[in-house]
Formats: sequence, C-alpha cells, structure tokens
Amino acid sequence: MHGRCTCGEVEFEVTAEPMIVHCCHCTWCQRETGSAFALNAYVEREAVKLTKGTPERVETPSNSGHGQSVLRCPSCKVALWSHYAGSGEAIAFLRCGTLEERAEIVPDVHIFTSTKLPWVVLPEGAQAFEGFYRPKEVWPEESLARFKAARAKG
Repeated sequence: MHGRCTCGEVEFEVTAEPMIVHCCHCTWCQRETGSAFALNAYVEREAVKLTKGTPERVETPSNSGHGQSVLRCPSCKVALWSHYAGSGEAIAFLRCGTLEERAEIVPDVHIFTSTKLPWVVLPEGAQAFEGFYRPKEVWPEESLARFKAARAKG
C-alpha cells in the first residue's frame, strides 16, 4: 500500500497487510479528526517505509491518559499514523484516509459505538462494541502473533 499527506511532502509504503482495522467512534477520535470517526489500520512500524520526507512527531493527550504520538506532515499537518502508549513504538496506527488503496480497506470492528453519532449507520452484520474489546477474543491468531512479535522487538 502507498500513502501520503495532502501536500505530498511525506510519502510512505506499507509492506504488510493490517493486523486489524478499527473504526473508532469515540469522542476523542471525533474531535481529533473533525469527523464522525477515525479509521486506523494496525501494522508493524517496521512495515511503514518512508519514501519521501520526514514526518514530525506531535505528542497529544488521549482518553487513556497515557497520550499518543502522532506523526504528521511538517507542512500540511495531516496525521499519517500514530503510536499509542499501550502498543508502543512497535505498532503504527495508520490513518486509512492517507492510503491510496483506502477504498479497499474495510473496518474489521467498530469500537466505542456508545458515542457513535446517531446518523452513522453501521453495516449489517458488522462487529461492533460499545467500548473496547478483548483482542484475544476478536483478532485472528496470525494477527495476535504478529502483534506479540512486534512488541517483543520493541
């Protein structure tokens, strides 16, 4: 997959399929994106290869209280991916809207639907959770193994 910011100063390639794709409907994601939800694909950070430019790191608060590091284009300020304290630097939460293949990316789960905007209609049969969930009960075994391996590398 290929991604970039709006102005084209930062471009990257992703060399692995997402472990999982979240559509997060929490009020924090709504505020951060200025939209109804955030769509994030989990991939190993080592699978994100910069091909142009260097993003800037911006530390922001998060609902967990532990904050997150958001990697943004230094010019247009578009968020490209982030790292949450709970997953560390080994996992990148790619903003799916920055990917050229974004139409092919479908959420695996909808989370924090308790604060979903009332006009957002979830697809029939979608896996949805009022809050977060237990990854061991939802993720495919291969994704769990990839996540564990990435965290072990640091």
